[in-house]
Amino acid sequence: MMIIEERLAKILQMVDEKRVVTVLELSEALKISESTIRRDLTTLDNNRKLRKVHGGATAINGSFAAADHDVQLREDHHRNEKQAIGKYSAGLIEKHDFVYIDAGTTTEAMVDFITETGAVYVTNGMVIATKLVKKGCRTIIVGGEIKPITDAVVGSEALNSLSKYNFSKGFFGTNGIEVKVGYSTPDPTEAQVKRAAFDRCKVAYVLADPTKFNLTAPVSFGNLEQAEIITTRLGSESYKKYTKVWEVDCT
Repeated sequence: MMIIEERLAKILQMVDEKRVVTVLELSEALKISESTIRRDLTTLDNNRKLRKVHGGATAINGSFAAADHDVQLREDHHRNEKQAIGKYSAGLIEKHDFVYIDAGTTTEAMVDFITETGAVYVTNGMVIATKLVKKGCRTIIVGGEIKPITDAVVGSEALNSLSKYNFSKGFFGTNGIEVKVGYSTPDPTEAQVKRAAFDRCKVAYVLADPTKFNLTAPVSFGNLEQAEIITTRLGSESYKKYTKVWEVDCT
C-alpha cells in the first residue's frame, strides 16, 4: 500500500504537470479508489496545495473557470468579439463540406452568418439546429440527453452518433485555452462529446474571444495543436508557437 505522504506527493506532481486533473485520472494513475482520492484532494485543498473543484483539482496558481453559466448570460458577454469571430468562421464553410458545429454561444453566433446551404451540418446544439433548419440547411442533430444550461446534447448516445461520422471541418467553443492544458470545459459529459467530435474532424477550429486564453476549466478535450484558433486581437504571439491563430478585426 502506498503511504499517504507518498500518495499526496504524487497527486501534487500530477496537478503540477497537467495543471488540471480529474478524480478518475488520479484514481487510475495511482490505482486508488475515487473516494480516497476525493479525501486526499480535500486535505490538499485545506492545506492550500491545490484547488479542489467539481470532479477534480487544479493548480493553485493561474485563472480557473470552474462552472458553466446560463446561455443568456454568456451571450451577453463579449458580443462584438463573438460576432466578428462568427462571421469570419462562417466564411470558411464551402459547398459540399460536411460540418460539425459544437453547442455554444460563439458557435451560435457563427450560425447567424452562414450562407452556404450546399454543405451538410451536424450539431449537438439544440438552438443551433433550429437556426440551421430555418436557413434551409440540411441539418443532423446528434441524439442523447439535453444539458439545459448550455442546450447541448450529451451522453453515450451522442458519442455513438458521432462515431460514424467523418467531418471535413468542425467548429468548437471552449471555456479555457492554456498551453499545457489545451482546450477545456467545466462539464465532463460535454467534454466527452467535444473530444469525440474533435477527433472526427479533418480540420478543427476553436472559436474563442481573448478572455478565454490563459484560462483553465476542469476537463480538457484537446491539445492546442489539434485545432486552429479563431479569435480577435490577442496582443501576444505565444500561442502561435503551438498552432495557427487567426486574429479577426472586431471594429
